Amino acid sequence: MGFDLEYNSERSTLIIPEYGRHVQKLVNHCVALEDDQEREKMAHAIIDVMGNLQPHLRDVPDFKHKLWDQLFIMSKFLLKVESPYEKITIEEANAKPERLNYPKSASKYKFYGNNIQTMIDVALSWEEGDLRDALVLNIANHMKKCYLNWNKDTVEDGVIFNHLAELSKKEIDLRGSDIELSQSGTLLRKSNSGRMNNQHQKNNSNNNRNNNNGRKHNNNPKHRK
Repeated sequence: MGFDLEYNSERSTLIIPEYGRHVQKLVNHCVALEDDQEREKMAHAIIDVMGNLQPHLRDVPDFKHKLWDQLFIMSKFLLKVESPYEKITIEEANAKPERLNYPKSASKYKFYGNNIQTMIDVALSWEEGDLRDALVLNIANHMKKCYLNWNKDTVEDGVIFNHLAELSKKEIDLRGSDIELSQSGTLLRKSNSGRMNNQHQKNNSNNNRNNNNGRKHNNNPKHRK
């Protein structure tokens, strides 16, 4: 008995590769069916197969609707069946997704992170007063800590004030003021202390887990003397 081998070079390109070549063949066969009822029945069966192949998408809203859209796309919109949902059009399938607005980093000062500009914008939205002054001071100290974490050295407050003025378009200008930020050593100790506490908590968690496992092991009758 002979077998017809199908070489990769002879295979057509899969429209949605995630479903594999066998599902695509099922779709092609379904399109070719002349009986409307058989075609309808097979289309629903293919949807079930596609759903079983994508179990991680079951919690996605409109999961079934997405499967039907993919079925019509895989059939190159030639499948003549009634869909329980509004059919996707060729124009909708070929439409390019809208361009995402990626978060902008804090200008050239990337070591401050992406959130620093948001913090500055919030401060600028507040009325002048003690609360805004306290927030500005916290922002400046946070910037100094970020700078030290990046540079691992000391930094003059004037440098931070210059950066803060630039990022706020000079609407927050502490240059020439008598404000003093936290000492570099204090900020570095707080940063290192936070990391050490996190590691300490992690180690305690691991130790507790090991102790619990040990107790379970000792409670096993096979290990009792």
